Amino acid sequence: MRRLLRPVLGAATAALAVLACTTPATPASAADAPYDVLVFSKTAGFRHDAIPVGIQTIRDLGAANSFTVTATEDAAAFTTANLNQYEAVVFLNTTGDVLNASQQTAFESYIGSGRGYVGVHAAADTEYDWPFYGNLVGAWFASHPAIQQANTKVEDRGHAATAHLPQTWTRTDEWYNYRTNARSTAHVLTTLDESSYSGGGMGADHPLSWCKGYGGGRSFYTGAGHTQASYAEPAFRAHLLGGIRYAAGRSKADCRPETGYSPIYNGSTAGWSQAGPGSFTNSDATLTSTGGMGLFWYNAKQFTNYSLKLDWKLAGDDNSGIFIGFPPSSDPWSAVDNGYEIQIDATDAADRTTGAVYTFKSADIAARDAALNAAGEWNTYELLVEGERLQIFLNGVKINDFTNTNPVRSLAGHIGIQNHGTGDDASFRNIRIKELGTTPPPVNTTIQAEAFSSANGVTPFTKAGANGGQTIGYIDPGDWAAYNGVNLTGVTSFTSRVVSGGAGGTIQVRTGSATGPVLGSVTVPNTGSWTTFANVTTSLSNVPSSTQNLYLTFTGSGTGLFDVDDFTLVKGGGGGTPGVGAVKGLGGKCLDVRNSGTADGTQIQIYTCNGSTAQTWTVTPNSTIKALGKCLDVSGSGTADGTKIQLWTCNGTGAQNWAAQADGSLRNASSNKCLDVSGNNSADGTIVHLWTCNGAANQKWTLP
Repeated sequence: MRRLLRPVLGAATAALAVLACTTPATPASAADAPYDVLVFSKTAGFRHDAIPVGIQTIRDLGAANSFTVTATEDAAAFTTANLNQYEAVVFLNTTGDVLNASQQTAFESYIGSGRGYVGVHAAADTEYDWPFYGNLVGAWFASHPAIQQANTKVEDRGHAATAHLPQTWTRTDEWYNYRTNARSTAHVLTTLDESSYSGGGMGADHPLSWCKGYGGGRSFYTGAGHTQASYAEPAFRAHLLGGIRYAAGRSKADCRPETGYSPIYNGSTAGWSQAGPGSFTNSDATLTSTGGMGLFWYNAKQFTNYSLKLDWKLAGDDNSGIFIGFPPSSDPWSAVDNGYEIQIDATDAADRTTGAVYTFKSADIAARDAALNAAGEWNTYELLVEGERLQIFLNGVKINDFTNTNPVRSLAGHIGIQNHGTGDDASFRNIRIKELGTTPPPVNTTIQAEAFSSANGVTPFTKAGANGGQTIGYIDPGDWAAYNGVNLTGVTSFTSRVVSGGAGGTIQVRTGSATGPVLGSVTVPNTGSWTTFANVTTSLSNVPSSTQNLYLTFTGSGTGLFDVDDFTLVKGGGGGTPGVGAVKGLGGKCLDVRNSGTADGTQIQIYTCNGSTAQTWTVTPNSTIKALGKCLDVSGSGTADGTKIQLWTCNGTGAQNWAAQADGSLRNASSNKCLDVSGNNSADGTIVHLWTCNGAANQKWTLP
């Protein structure tokens, strides 16, 4: 929303136009930056006669959509040097064992470098003895009935591979049954309706196409594509193109596994009301804004702790937003004045652009830009509300983390979508919600660094990318900033967003005065440049349970050490009742101390649960996780993806502080990253390591 002079709004609301539509238009999109695709079609089992026409189809798609195609059945192409030419590799109806050990290793490295995989149909009938491949494709083939017509339910109409499809896609193909259900590790795009054909073997939940992040790269699989006729179908060709674009990183999507959501809009507007002028048309299970400035809001229920997901698209340089946390009202300005808007408008100012909490907190612009699809394409928001904390994810990437500290406002309340005005064309699909229970986690407090009560030496500095538009800069040794009247009750750790192209230094957290007791200190490194922001975290001790004047004091060598953007005081129990037992993760396997070792540095892994002491953990909420008398530890207090997780003598540092999150992940306090099963591989002996939190199945843990 652009803040304009408030108009006088009438009480009457425009009626919602309900239109019938059976053939959705293909969304327009900007031309992709050119890229290269390798199509691999080697077979060591059944050979599909559709392979030649499939290759030609992908060549044709490439010629029209900015990518070149190299087709091969020579496995010798799978070397690190050769694969690095390509943004994506398509396994087109491959069967059997098609790569040797060295070729498999090269392909694993290729995916690990952030590239993409596309599996078509019999790609699931390939490499049964290669666990990495099985996890990458998502599920292996089990059986199939005769070729016949069937109905496919399109679950996700925001992904590039499915956005053009109707809710029910009816076509003829060979329909696979799979050995496992991909839903637990992948984001399902389409499922088969087994009541519409004969020979289905998976029941009511029969995934057919899906996407996932895996091993550092991206994976898309479709079970369609057996017949030659498939490749002449415009809808299937667009489906295949969207999968290739996603795998190549040209189209972004939220491909995290998704369960437990209930639709509040997927074609039916029951429970919704229009406030203010304008309206939304309702066609093809898509709401599209007209006129305004008004608000279409869900009046059936208010929400407190929840994950809200929805797909949205702008036609061009348009404006809209999602409102949350407002009371019931027929006046759209009530949502503005009492709630919060999560903005949709990629060209506005930093604190009111896509991903911003409008006028309250800018998105991480670099992360936002990397995750955002262009106008004409669909995007997916997740708004994760836990108490008064709001985390915003765009196409699966976290781009904002905001805490409401205004007692007059709240994140709890109604939700709604904005129709901004004539010429601002925004569309919405598949609005769904998952309620997270009634007990919110402790409310953390985020303070803009430039909002100090008093200071010595430091100065507010206007900087692009800073939350709120400013940092405190010109920090030299001995400088300090004070923040009066801060409630420290329950605070256990301190996280600060910083930036430094200089020497770096140290932040000390004190109470009472610039020479008061030190609650904790954290090193600020050179972050790479004066425009590259980073988070630093430390545990705090001896924190008073009261309101205090808080001081940040700064040490280091030289001048111009670093800038501070904001800081968060993190609350957690740290002394709750411990749970004792197994910590279970990917594939139902248990967190395990390798060989029951007790030496400092012993590797932590996952292993079949066996009830041994190496798998018996004492988990203290928002604190330590212990086994064999020692603590789960991040090696060297590291923060890089892939840092070793080990057993170490308990020492009270942030490297040994773990907090369970609402999404099932375990977040380390020092690094702000998650406990992760390497390569999403559930095999016995797979190591766990530190990794950027992404909500994937290999970061989900069940605690005792």
